[in-house]
Amino acid sequence: MKGIVFREFIAMVETQFSLETADQIISASNLSSDGAYTSVGTYPPQEMVDLVTHLSASTNISVPDLLHHFGKHLFKRFSEIHPEYVKTHESAFELLRQLDGHIHVEVRKLYIDAELPAFDYEELGDGEMVFIYRSRRKLSDFAQGLIQGCIDHFGDPMQIERTNLPDDDSGAHTRFTLKRLNDVTA
Repeated sequence: MKGIVFREFIAMVETQFSLETADQIISASNLSSDGAYTSVGTYPPQEMVDLVTHLSASTNISVPDLLHHFGKHLFKRFSEIHPEYVKTHESAFELLRQLDGHIHVEVRKLYIDAELPAFDYEELGDGEMVFIYRSRRKLSDFAQGLIQGCIDHFGDPMQIERTNLPDDDSGAHTRFTLKRLNDVTA
């Protein structure tokens, strides 16, 4: 997992919880880096699991909720750090359609050894999309948070239905069905 993800996680913990909490979870975790991450470095995904698990124990917030929250946070940060990937799109659907075929291609240029999840999508008609997440890391809660962060960014009111699918050789599979909500006023 790329160091930029770890750096953003630690920064989120420092600002949304405390510096002490960040220090506690770093000290409690078995980290090859001792918590000193470079943005372009690559680190074992287990380190993120350790950090989130210790944050959960410290805050009494479930691991899935923390991963979802971090995904939303990270989408916002990525839109600030790399606005060129976001500002050219007019909707969450438009950006999500470009994720594997364009955005991940560009990410791989920046981070050659990045192991990215795979995403497939199918549009079911106006206002509805099925988005399939596949990853050996099994971070569906994090992926859902990223998707929610994208939706929030574009202000597209949507419902997300999640279905966990059976794992296979490529890892976890999760289907997210995104449905635009009609703006109905009484």
